[in-house]
Amino acid sequence: MSEVRRDIVTDTWVIIDTENETLPQAEHGQHAKQDDCPFCTGNENRTPNEIYAVRHGSLPDKPGWDIRVVPNINPILRVEGELEKSGVGVYDMVSGVGANEVIIESPEHTPHFFELPTEQIELVIDTYRARIDDLHKDKRLRYILIFKNHGRAAGASTIDHPHSDLIALPATPVRVKQKLNGAREYYGYKERCLFCDIIEQEIEMADRLIFQSTMFAVFAPYASRFPFEMLIIPKRHQFTFKAIEKTEISDLATVLAKTTKVMYDVLKDPSFNLILCDSPNLLPKSNYWKTIKDDFHWHIEIIPRMYRTTGFELGTSFFINRYAPERAAGILRKNL
Repeated sequence: MSEVRRDIVTDTWVIIDTENETLPQAEHGQHAKQDDCPFCTGNENRTPNEIYAVRHGSLPDKPGWDIRVVPNINPILRVEGELEKSGVGVYDMVSGVGANEVIIESPEHTPHFFELPTEQIELVIDTYRARIDDLHKDKRLRYILIFKNHGRAAGASTIDHPHSDLIALPATPVRVKQKLNGAREYYGYKERCLFCDIIEQEIEMADRLIFQSTMFAVFAPYASRFPFEMLIIPKRHQFTFKAIEKTEISDLATVLAKTTKVMYDVLKDPSFNLILCDSPNLLPKSNYWKTIKDDFHWHIEIIPRMYRTTGFELGTSFFINRYAPERAAGILRKNL
């Protein structure tokens, strides 16, 4: 029998196939080294001018960097212009103001995130923090989304050089609103953080726990939408990623390397999405969400793309997960 499980955070439903034991097969991406990669060191003139960089004494847009952040060459949103809201009959429209950046994670053409040195992953994480902190100063921007697409099935570009994407939005996405609403409703009822309670329960039950470090817990969500979906949550309550501390950055770097490596080993290099789920920018409105510092808890989702989304899921918002999260967590634990 399948089970229909409710995601307590977003109040959405997932159909879990609890009987299937056949390991899902990944759609493999291409990782051949490109001789003409615009993100490799020495090709800085092939990208837009950098917005941010971690360098050691070198000039902007020249070799000698560890991390570079550049505007997307084909941005879907632009930082220039005024934020304008208007009505089109019964519809609402907001002008396309925002930001679309590419975080180039290494000068080296390394196809897999876990192959980067831990110190380099720490720089990547700190760059995430720095860019969110900087963009939150812009009152026009409501939400900063940082994500990584790996492999063609996950929507990755033709450039295999290690990089993440950042999109700053003038509105808060629906799924983020669902999480915010779920967290606030739970806090209003119990006066406790929903995510903190989830962490405590998953560690205690342990059947979906993949592993835990000193500062983070990694587990398969109870209502996992996708096979081998993983959640990484800091044990210390933090509503915003900007509050991450240096020791936590170091710990998270190790956790991310370990997590992506075991996923690579078990699922044979699957395409995947990594999504940093942060709180919205609190600057645009005074007294915005007075309890958010207590009720929300930033986290990272890692989603292997084993199956394509079907019409059923698009038409109902019910996801069908054909491999139970308890079984997936057990396999990942065994292979760590």
